[in-house]
Amino acid sequence: MTVIKLTNTKTRKKEVFTPIDADNVRMYVCGPTVYDRAHIGNARPVIVFDVLYRLLRHVYGADHVTYVRNFTDVDDKINARAEASGRSIREITDETTQWYLDDMRAVGAMDPNEMPRATEYIPQMIAMIETLIAKGHAYSDGAGHVLFSVNSYEKYGALSGRSVDDMIAGARVEVADNKRDPMDFVLWKPSSEDQPGWDSPWGYGRPGWHIECSAMSYDLLGESFDIHGGGNDLMFPHHENEIAQSCCAHGHEHDGAGFATYWLHNEMLQVEGKKMSKSLGNFFTVRDLLDGHDGMPGVPGEVIRFVFLSTHYRKPMDWTAEKAEQAWETLKNWRKGTSGVVPSQPLETIVDALADDLNTSKALTELMNLHSRLELASVGGTNFLGEFESSAEMASAFLASANLLGLLTSDLGGWEVSSVDLSSYADALFALRATAMDTKDFSAVDAMKTALLNAGVEVRMSKTGVELEPGPNFDPSKLEGLL
Repeated sequence: MTVIKLTNTKTRKKEVFTPIDADNVRMYVCGPTVYDRAHIGNARPVIVFDVLYRLLRHVYGADHVTYVRNFTDVDDKINARAEASGRSIREITDETTQWYLDDMRAVGAMDPNEMPRATEYIPQMIAMIETLIAKGHAYSDGAGHVLFSVNSYEKYGALSGRSVDDMIAGARVEVADNKRDPMDFVLWKPSSEDQPGWDSPWGYGRPGWHIECSAMSYDLLGESFDIHGGGNDLMFPHHENEIAQSCCAHGHEHDGAGFATYWLHNEMLQVEGKKMSKSLGNFFTVRDLLDGHDGMPGVPGEVIRFVFLSTHYRKPMDWTAEKAEQAWETLKNWRKGTSGVVPSQPLETIVDALADDLNTSKALTELMNLHSRLELASVGGTNFLGEFESSAEMASAFLASANLLGLLTSDLGGWEVSSVDLSSYADALFALRATAMDTKDFSAVDAMKTALLNAGVEVRMSKTGVELEPGPNFDPSKLEGLL
């Protein structure tokens, strides 16, 4: 069996992954707060852990892996949007949840096995809070708030590797009269009549953010499970607080055992070398990229995925237009060579690259090398077949390997075929060229070729004809009036 190695944030080491139960491999990843469209940074953990999900299914079997990713659908940002728009909270969260699913599916992410909504697990949250109070790890302020006592968990800070004093100094800690310690955090808070709320032993109210994941992971995956993932911005305080709650609720307040065995965190995303920010004008949602924005053409979801996978998940990723164009050309070429091919089994070198701490950049390099061999073998270079009996067998392995990365799947296909028939433009350009050969005046040919290039069309001319293909910046509106 393939040996998977993962960098465990908890130990700061790359470790051999050994599941608690190989017949029931379990992974939990923190999902979105659904108040608006997901920005492109939100897509990075989705794609990262989708690749890990695919790898685990390949190694252990699809029926032996459970992947949970939650939706936070009770939050002050959602409340504010509902108040500003006059729409109901449920209407907003239903809409934004579907937006998220549509956008993540568009970049090739498989749906997790379970996608719980926080509002569906309020009883489980209340029960966990009651347990924490009973064990002396939480307290009520008598005014509707329940807070977790950080001092009651001696290993607090172990995940992020910082002391409590360092965390107080480096974070915005809300100092309130109802806290016994500045680091204590809210498990339950009161709601007004116009806010979402549920009856509880502490009054009408709603949960704090951190308790959600502890309650949902316990209900769906048990007291202990294998992998917990998310962006590194969640390491503190969210994941630190999850660990404290869960360990204390289940009797591990002294040893810190149980809960998740392996913690994985992806690095953040930049745009054209700069931190993504609305003030810099480089803040884009996934839907902005897919549909096009600010005069820019849309980018296929498969291209977005390829760019994300080209950087290792533990390194900062830089989204650039140049990378998108290169990915577009690579994928278009790959799809041409695999039309009608049936996938077999992925190449061992590509599985090994992914098994080595999800080294997607190395896996893509191996794919490129395999495709180069495939092109040479397909035109008679049998010495490039290597371990394969034929180029057809190699093509099947290539496609299976790409599929393991979530690329070249049927769900993501179709983008490489233009919705505009370019044959009439090709015929027109060929006719102009034929005339120019007689008149020796190529100005009309050059003008049309320039117009096609400006519209993002790739132009290839030969003595026998003209071939036109849409490029990564293809904009059919710029072809108007050209014929």
